[in-house]
Amino acid sequence: MTPAQRLRQIANVVNLSTPLGLAVAAASRSTLTRGPRGLLIAAGYGWKLPHAGAFTLGNVILYRAPHGVAGTNSVLLGHEEQHSTQYAYCLGLPFLALYGVAAAWSMLRSGNPGSSNFFERQAGLAAGGYIDTDHHRQDGPAGNGIEAS
Repeated sequence: MTPAQRLRQIANVVNLSTPLGLAVAAASRSTLTRGPRGLLIAAGYGWKLPHAGAFTLGNVILYRAPHGVAGTNSVLLGHEEQHSTQYAYCLGLPFLALYGVAAAWSMLRSGNPGSSNFFERQAGLAAGGYIDTDHHRQDGPAGNGIEAS
């Protein structure tokens, strides 16, 4: 692990987001294994919410996929790893409320919880399986990101 990955791992234990992830993994009877870069992979998550194929709590990434398949898609794993970093810089559990506000804003703006969500955009929409439906922002003639009127 790099020093930054180790710092993220420690921060997410101290800020209680990883312990929450471990508790959810245990309560949902997910199979827990060590992943790369200080991440933990919880496979076989079966609760109805959230609807995502994978989601992150601290350094724990919970997958609906079974053991042996969970964590093998490096693009999705990288996306979820970005959320792990977001927990660290949001000081842990406040990330859940901030993410909820960002998802609600995205629903109001674009009709889905991801395409206008700051956290999903920062982690990479396509990597997380989201489609960019944010039509409020259009590139100008030079592709310079100028807002359309």
